[in-house]
Amino acid sequence: MNNNNNVYTKVEFLFQNNGGFSYFCQKSTIITMKKNLLFLTAIIAWVFCACTSSKESKDVYLFSYFNGNGDGLHLAYSMDGLKWEALKGDSIFLKPEIGKDKLMRDPSIVQDEAGTFHMVWTSGWWDQGIGYASSKDLINWSEQQNIPVMEKFEGTKNTWAPELFYDKKDKTFYIFWASTVPGAFPELATSESEKGLNHRQYYVTTKDFKTFSDTQLFFEPGFSVIDGAILEKDNTYYLFVKNENSAPAEKNLRITSNNKPFDFPTEVSAPITGDYWAEGPTPLQVGEYVYVYFDKYTQKKYGAIRSKDMQHWEDVSDSVSFPKGIRHGTAFKVSEEILNGLK
Repeated sequence: MNNNNNVYTKVEFLFQNNGGFSYFCQKSTIITMKKNLLFLTAIIAWVFCACTSSKESKDVYLFSYFNGNGDGLHLAYSMDGLKWEALKGDSIFLKPEIGKDKLMRDPSIVQDEAGTFHMVWTSGWWDQGIGYASSKDLINWSEQQNIPVMEKFEGTKNTWAPELFYDKKDKTFYIFWASTVPGAFPELATSESEKGLNHRQYYVTTKDFKTFSDTQLFFEPGFSVIDGAILEKDNTYYLFVKNENSAPAEKNLRITSNNKPFDFPTEVSAPITGDYWAEGPTPLQVGEYVYVYFDKYTQKKYGAIRSKDMQHWEDVSDSVSFPKGIRHGTAFKVSEEILNGLK
């Protein structure tokens, strides 16, 4: 009886252990398969993310501009910073509705960290304010507003070419423009066509386009100055301006720099443009180069210079192409998603 019990016990032991072993093997196989599946899924996800990230990081550039006397917002795009093509057949993306003359000249656009585009522009020849609107996609725009930046400066003749710069370090928007305030500065000799104009750059700051700082003098280099534009590169802020003196005529672009986007040194460089009249500079980082595009307005075409070190400039006007009739605007980088939505 003891032997039978021993046999039964052994058989039972083997049966139970064999079944347990089989179950264990099956469970282990399932766990291994799940681990492999998770590992494979992780690899696929990583590859997908890498591809998506690579695609999203591709640089695409837009150029905002106007035609004629200030008909509205036009947009062009470029993949390399050299060849620029008009979007939507060079149609108008936004028509002006405010200002004495209801113009939209010199449209300047920046995008904040939340993805919203902000635009300011010259709304009239002899206004004391500037135009403003915002958009998430550059197609659907907010209600146009007038920002009365020079209303407290009695006798102000004009408010021209407002420019936007967004400083990511302190999350502040700088808006600066050119105005003539009679008697504010020593009179300069001018041509007959520019008699009474003696521009200086003024500015305000804002974080939300609802409240603004008081208007202050931005740049006073001792000559009539218009068309300022700022580029931040390697923790240095570069200010590009046009020397607007007309007797004798200068009409060229100069540059100065600082470690903050205001209080720029008034000593500027020698002209960085050539033997032609230039205005409306807009800087853009494209790879290792900084390009500065500008309006050769007497020749009715656009030009460009570029530099790697911000000191030595190469004229590449013959290498760039722009839509016919393009006038003063700004160049800026966007995602391909934004560009595709505009086509």
